[in-house]
Amino acid sequence: MSLRGVDLAEIPEETARVARAVFPKGCLAMRIRDVLGPVFADADFEELFPARGRPVISPARLALVSVLQFAEGLTDRQAAHAVRSRLDWKYALSLELTDTGFDFSVLSEFRARLVEADADRALFDAVVTAAGEAGLVKAGKRQRTDATHVLAATRDLNRLEFVVETLRAALNEVAEAAGD
Repeated sequence: MSLRGVDLAEIPEETARVARAVFPKGCLAMRIRDVLGPVFADADFEELFPARGRPVISPARLALVSVLQFAEGLTDRQAAHAVRSRLDWKYALSLELTDTGFDFSVLSEFRARLVEADADRALFDAVVTAAGEAGLVKAGKRQRTDATHVLAATRDLNRLEFVVETLRAALNEVAEAAGD
């Protein structure tokens, strides 16, 4: 498979017009595209693909599909279907309205290629860099990069469940001892 560069900078005119008519206030995928712009370029993935062979699907598009897939919690099949059928994704990916998308298996192959080449971190770094340039992430500020807050919330919920269960057990004992 060989890499043939695709320009994601320009959104097809008809796609942009229809997307703006359907989503006048925008939506997640469109905002990602509007705020971050084309985050990835095929040139970023050159070393992952040989110069000869059949053309591959744009890795820049596949990278953005992976980001959108994660943001919406979709499976590979659902993400491939979204590329084929959703107007907001076509807008974000700079696709023509008539684009038929790709088979879902391409996503797992792309991820495997990223992991094999140890390039998965570059994908994350590109998103963080674009978010920083767009002013969404401030340098030098306190950033939450771990799950400490999630664990703390879970701990609080567990304690509440313990109290509820203790109260239920106590009421059951009282009901058995006191009868009516």
